[in-house]
Amino acid sequence: MKSRGDGETTTSNSNSKKILLTSLSAMVAETSTFPIDLIKTRLQLHGERQSALSLTPKPTRATTNTFKIAYQILRNDGLFGLYNGLSPAILRHLFYTPIRIVGYEHLRAQIRPSDHPLSLSTKPILGGISGAIAQIVASPADLIKVRMQADTRMVNQGLRPRYLGPFDALYKIISQEGFGGLWKGVFPNVQRAFLVNMGELACYDHAKHFVIQNQIAEDNIYAHTLSAIMSGLSATALSCPADVVKTRMMYEATGVDGKAKYQNSFDCLVRTVKIEGFGALWKGFFPTWARLGPWQFVFWVSYEKLRQIAGLSSF
Repeated sequence: MKSRGDGETTTSNSNSKKILLTSLSAMVAETSTFPIDLIKTRLQLHGERQSALSLTPKPTRATTNTFKIAYQILRNDGLFGLYNGLSPAILRHLFYTPIRIVGYEHLRAQIRPSDHPLSLSTKPILGGISGAIAQIVASPADLIKVRMQADTRMVNQGLRPRYLGPFDALYKIISQEGFGGLWKGVFPNVQRAFLVNMGELACYDHAKHFVIQNQIAEDNIYAHTLSAIMSGLSATALSCPADVVKTRMMYEATGVDGKAKYQNSFDCLVRTVKIEGFGALWKGFFPTWARLGPWQFVFWVSYEKLRQIAGLSSF
């Protein structure tokens, strides 16, 4: 007969395994798709320099695309230039992914009635809450990642990079902007994380059970792939505007006068639409989806397989 202590130990071991497996799967997925994220960030920042130099805001049209940016990175920085900022990105996922994935599963287990699946209306709320909490914790690493990705663009413009590495970036941000500067852009960051996980976790969870219950596929790589594709599309559609705002606010360091370019996320949203048009909110949509799709495929397939090897039930 098992005691209560044995049950708590088993649960603790199970959660420890899940945290380890989510971290490993996220590292593999992040490394595989990081170049796409770098290109996406460059696309979203395109137009920032022109609008900043212009005294009279005028609508700006996109003069570049995904392939041009990829070619410029390879030409100027070589193959390794596609991985500039990878280390803080991996560091971010060591916090972000385990909290949101394990957190969602924990909330689902606590709320779900016995032997009954959660409703479709409940899953997005749980996914959003899990993602928001995870992003608050991981926001400093995300800030460093965006700043380092943007630094290579400054080098290509003949400017001196702001940071020599992730630790140098950490030191300079705290020195110049204060400890709170590590959470610059945290509100649009959390908004994006809420929307991404509302679409990603809820859609993956619901789509996988739909595919299995309707016997479209068994609980295997085919079901995981279909679910990952559907969740990637929904997450991209919901999160792209918040992602653009988040990236621009985190990119902008405090000026010499101590004032930031944007007062808040709403100000950034309004000014982006006013200067560049409504379509600017979906800048980088294709590379965002092209990254989320492969990222989720690599992550969910590897995570589900590792859970099976570790003797854990399917997500």
